[in-house]
Amino acid sequence: MRFLETPLSGACVIEPERLEDERGFFARCWCRDEFHQHGLNPDLAQCSISFNRRRHTLRGMHYQRQPHAETKLVRCTTGAIFDVIIDLRSQSPTYCQWFGVELTAENRRMLYIPPDFAHGFLTLSDQAELFYQMSDMFVPGSGTGVRWNDTAFGIQWPTAAEVISERDNSYPDFATVCHHDISRSVLS
Repeated sequence: MRFLETPLSGACVIEPERLEDERGFFARCWCRDEFHQHGLNPDLAQCSISFNRRRHTLRGMHYQRQPHAETKLVRCTTGAIFDVIIDLRSQSPTYCQWFGVELTAENRRMLYIPPDFAHGFLTLSDQAELFYQMSDMFVPGSGTGVRWNDTAFGIQWPTAAEVISERDNSYPDFATVCHHDISRSVLS
């Protein structure tokens, strides 16, 4: 696996290294020891699937509050998405900055998301499916989010969202609930 740093401290894009021959290829997409060697959380407590019927479906920006904050490893197994994370760690040098990357079934890239990051995505194809590996169990009542179009973050989505849940549209302005200085981000 190749671990590619992102502009957001602690987050990275992971590319499987393919061993190819006439049959196809074999690639490792998770290894406890390699994650540990790169300073990443190797613990797995739960895996989930997100299936999305329509192109331009937006889900996010979600996270689980402390003490149940979770590390996530996300991969698109069918179709294509634009995956976005926001650093919500108030002491981080990349606080309130965002990063976006295209994950597809073809490129097989994964996004490693540290705890206290909000996560969301916009589907770029119909029938998009994601596979999540998480370090902590889902705990009802600890899940929350920030609004996907909040000007505090200035996320540049590649196209307009057409399908969004009422919950994802109704998170309050981050500046109203946070009271911290908010910096802008750039897409990398």
